[in-house]
This record gives sequence, C-alpha cells and structure tokens, in this order.
Amino acid sequence: MRFLSKAVAITCKDVLSEVRARETIPSVLIFAVLVIVIFNFAFGAGPEQMKLVVPGILWTTFVFAGMLSLNRTFIQEKEQGCLEALMICPVKRQDIYIGKTLANFIFLTVIEAISLPIFVILFNLPIIVLPKLIVITILATIGFISVGTLFAALSVNTKAREMVLPILFLPVVVPVILSAVEASALALTGESWSSMASWLQIIAAFDVIFMVVSYLIFEYVIEE
Repeated sequence: MRFLSKAVAITCKDVLSEVRARETIPSVLIFAVLVIVIFNFAFGAGPEQMKLVVPGILWTTFVFAGMLSLNRTFIQEKEQGCLEALMICPVKRQDIYIGKTLANFIFLTVIEAISLPIFVILFNLPIIVLPKLIVITILATIGFISVGTLFAALSVNTKAREMVLPILFLPVVVPVILSAVEASALALTGESWSSMASWLQIIAAFDVIFMVVSYLIFEYVIEE
C-alpha cells in the first residue's frame, strides 16, 4: 500500500494544482462543448441519418478533448523545471505513472461527465441510453488515458510536443476508439448489453494489456 500512497500523493498534487490554476479543465470543457454545439448545427439531417453520425461526433469530441488534456500532463513540471525534481523524489517511476494516470483520468472524467448530458440534450437522444454510454465512456477512457500518459511522458522532452503526441499516440489507441464508436452506435439504437459485449470485451482487453505494458516501460520512457 505504500507505493499506492505515493501515487495518490502525486495525483493530489496535480488535482490541487488544477483547482488553484484552473487551466486544463475549464479550457478543455469549453472546447468540448463548442465542438458539440458546432456539430449539432452542422448536421441538420433527419433522425435516421443522425444515428449514423452521432457516435462519431461523440468520440471525435472526447478524443480531441482528451488530447488537449494529455498535453498538459508533464508540461507544468517541464516549464517550471520541476520534472527532474519529480524524478529524483524517493518514488519509483511506476508511482509517477500511476499518479499521473489517475490525475488524467479524473480530469477527463469530469469533462466527459459534463459534456455527455449536454450531448444527449442537444442531439435529442433518449435519456435511457445514458447508462450504456457512461459504461462505454469509462471503459474507453481508462485505455485512452493509460496509453496517453505514457506518450505524454515520451513527447514532453521534444520541441514540438503538441504535434508529436497525437502522431505517436493516435495510431496506438485506434482500436479502443473504434470499439467505443461501434458500442456507442449499438447503445444509441437501443441494442441490448449482449449485443455490445464483443466491443466492450475488446475495450477491456485493450485496457488491461496496455495498462500493464505502459506500467512496465514507463521508467525507460521517462528517463529519455
């Protein structure tokens, strides 16, 4: 439990920093809401056509919002010259990874928790689809953040980190995004949990595999 307490301390540091500075969540949330509103006005199709594009709109919004959030993962420490200090703290590199992953998960979950009801209201979706969308979103966010935190650490030392992160990260996370889109499409058409099971299993398998891989190789990535 000691390693977990150190990871939680890093998470608390990032959360307190965000509460004080209010840099990441408000800006990313405004971006997400604006994207949803723009898509809502851009696609003036009928109900049947909207069912085809709504899952893609939802996950396009979450992916870009997540990218903006992940870009800030290590930038604060880097800009203030604290990244080296964080690395020489008496904590394992894996503790840093867990702490940063938890913080990123909290940030993106808050953004999604606010954006998702707005999305449902603007696109006139039945409220009954919310529980399914919430489960899909949480599962996909775990995998998205697990891999994203690793690549954020990899790109933070590059000059064009805002460009490097999506170039390296998006090809790896494509399976979870596509699975989330397919599962969301089934949820929006009123399909049962069993019909979504195969897609949810793919997302869950992705989460487990890449969480373990990212945890194991993080210490080598952060050293570079």
